[in-house]
Amino acid sequence: MNNINTTNLQHTWTQVDDYMNDLLIPSDSLLEHTLQSNAEAGLPAHDVTPNQGKLLQLLLQIQGASRVLEIGTLGGYSTIWMARALPEHGRIVSLESESHHADLARANLTRAGLLHKVDLRVGPALTTLPDVQEEYREPFDMIFIDADKPSNPDYLRWALRLTRPGSLIIGDNIVRDGEVIRTDSTDPRVQGVRSFLQLIADHPRLEATALQTVGSKGYDGFVIARVIMPLNQNKQWSILPQIPLSC
Repeated sequence: MNNINTTNLQHTWTQVDDYMNDLLIPSDSLLEHTLQSNAEAGLPAHDVTPNQGKLLQLLLQIQGASRVLEIGTLGGYSTIWMARALPEHGRIVSLESESHHADLARANLTRAGLLHKVDLRVGPALTTLPDVQEEYREPFDMIFIDADKPSNPDYLRWALRLTRPGSLIIGDNIVRDGEVIRTDSTDPRVQGVRSFLQLIADHPRLEATALQTVGSKGYDGFVIARVIMPLNQNKQWSILPQIPLSC
C-alpha cells in the first residue's frame, strides 16, 4: 500500500462506508456525541467505526452473550455498542491503561445510561487481568482485544484461560496497512500481531479466520477466533503470559 497513491481509493472507501452506515445503521446522537467528546479530549482516533461497532453488537446478540471482556476501553465508544447488546444483568469488564481515557469513558457510559453494566478497571491490562480472573469465576462469552499490539500474544493467553467452548475472541487492527506480511518488520506492533496470529493458528483450542477491511479509517482488518475445546483438555499448552522474570 505504501507504493500506491491511495487518496482516491480512500475517498471511495469513505463514501462506501458512509453509504452503508446511512442505509443500515440509524443515526444515533449519543454515539456521535461520544466520538465528539473523545476527539475534543484529545484521545487518539482509535475508536471502532460505526459499522464495526454494529458488527460487535450483532455477534453478541447472535451468541446471546451476557459476559464480555474488553481489553482497551479508550473513550468507551465500542463499550457502548457492546453494552447495548447485553441483557439487563449482563456485564462488561473493560480494561484501560490510561486514567484520562478511563475518566472520559466513565462519563460517556454514564451519559448513555450504561455504567451499571460496565466494570471499568484502570491500569495495564497484564496487571489487572489476574484480579479479573479471581473475581469473575464464570467464563466470558466474548473477549475483544483492541489495545497495545506488542502485548497481544499475552492477551491471547489470558483470553484462553478466561473463556469456554463457544466463546469468541476478536482482535482488531491486525493488517497494519499490509505490514503484517513483513517478517522483517522492526515495528513491535507488527511483530506483536504476527505472534498473536501465529498463536491462534497453532492453538488446538481455537478455530479462526481473519478479514482485511477497507473503509473510512483506511486499510486494516480483524481476526475472529472461536474456542472449541475446554481448557483442561490442553494442559500441555502454556496459557499464562510469558512475563519476564525481572517483572
